[in-house]
Amino acid sequence: MHLGKIVRRFFVPPFWVTLHFAVGSRCMVSPRAEVELSPLLKIGKGTQVGSFTKIKASDGPMEIGTNVSIGTNCFLSSDTGGVMIGDDCMISPNVTIVGNNYRYDRLDIPISAQEKTSEGIRIGCDVWIGAGVAILDGSEIGDGVIIAPNSVVSKSIPARSIVQGDPARVIFTRR
Repeated sequence: MHLGKIVRRFFVPPFWVTLHFAVGSRCMVSPRAEVELSPLLKIGKGTQVGSFTKIKASDGPMEIGTNVSIGTNCFLSSDTGGVMIGDDCMISPNVTIVGNNYRYDRLDIPISAQEKTSEGIRIGCDVWIGAGVAILDGSEIGDGVIIAPNSVVSKSIPARSIVQGDPARVIFTRR
């Protein structure tokens, strides 16, 4: 791990992170959230990050739009493919958004020792993500989508769809 990443992760006080985003981005990050200060992280004006949420953007770009609400105890992590979240999204508590994966095709090497891959995640504007949802690497979610609680998204979701399940499937289209 690089020295800069260690310092940002372990030695920057939470109140400093809250102050940094309040002044710099005019958004509210809870002092109880764990958000790494990284040049790869951009948070839009009016966004709110809840307590006990972890945002890791030290390995790839992460852009969070304006007026986004991120609930308590969420985990957002980007890698080289990046994570992009549009404006006016609502992310309920306990949501996991992970922008990387591991290869697992070689049986002679443990999975943890195989290379990571990262296609990235794109979430459109005005998306409502229910509690306990997992959004996996390679997912693309269109504008105006509603994702029912405890769903697992691992592919593309068309705009204005309502999806649920594991894997998430379209159950209705908003008109």
